[in-house]
Amino acid sequence: MFFFLSKTVGYLLLPTNLLITLGLLGAILLATRYARAGRRLMLLSILLLAVAGFSPLGHWLLYPLEQRFPPCDVTHGAPDGIIVLGGSIDADLSEAHGGAVVRTAADRILAAAALARRFPDARVIFSGGSANLIGNDAREADYAVALFESLGVDKARLLMERSSRNTEENAKFSKALAAPKSGERWLLVTSAFHMPRSIGLFRKAQFPVEACPVDWRVAGPSDLRAFSVTAGNGLARTDIGLREWIGLLAYWLTGKIDQPFPGPG
Repeated sequence: MFFFLSKTVGYLLLPTNLLITLGLLGAILLATRYARAGRRLMLLSILLLAVAGFSPLGHWLLYPLEQRFPPCDVTHGAPDGIIVLGGSIDADLSEAHGGAVVRTAADRILAAAALARRFPDARVIFSGGSANLIGNDAREADYAVALFESLGVDKARLLMERSSRNTEENAKFSKALAAPKSGERWLLVTSAFHMPRSIGLFRKAQFPVEACPVDWRVAGPSDLRAFSVTAGNGLARTDIGLREWIGLLAYWLTGKIDQPFPGPG
C-alpha cells in the first residue's frame, strides 16, 4: 500500500503536477458558474509555476539535504564493500534499445566504479529493480553489469540486486545480499539530496553504512540567491527537493525511519 501511495499521491503532490492540475481545474471551471474561482485558480497556478521554475526555491529545498553529510573520506582505509543505489539507468529505455541508457544521476555509477578501482578487494552491490507501478521485466540491475565492466570493474566482484522498488527495499535486499559481518565497513553511494533518507532506512534495516554522497545539484550558498534562466531546470529541482522532503516526512510518520532528518553519527 505504501508503494502504491508513493507512486500515486506522491507524484500528484509534486509542484509541477499539482500546479498544472490546479490550472486545468481552473480552466474547466471557466465553463461553469464558478468561472471567477476558475480564473483565480489559473492565475494562482501560473504564478506558483513561475516561482517554482525561476526562483531559487529548488536550491533552498535541496541545499540542506545535500549538506547533511560531508563528502566521502577515502583515507579511512579500504572498505569491505560498496553499495550503489539505482536511479541512474532507465530500465524501460534500456530494454527498448538493447543496452544501458543512463538518464540521470550518472555520478552514482561513476563514483562507485572509481571507488571499486581504488579498493580492488571490496565487493560491489548495485541495488536497483523497477520503480514502475505497473511492473514489467525490465530491471536496472540487469544493465548495470556492462556499465561497471566498461568502467574497469571486474564482473566477478559485482552483486546485482534487481528486486527493489524503492529505497526501503534497497536497504532490506542489499543487507540480505551482503550478509555483512560484525566490524565490516560498507560505503553507500547515492545522490547527496537522497542520502539522509537512505541512511535512515539502512539504519532501520540494521545495516551500518558510511555515506558517500555524490551527484550534487547545488554548488553552494551562492546558489540560494540564483534565479533559473529556464523554468524547466528550476521546476526539476523543486520537484526533486520537495519529493525528498515529503519522502522523509512520510517514512518518519510511518515508522520506517527513526529520525525525521537523519544525519551523521
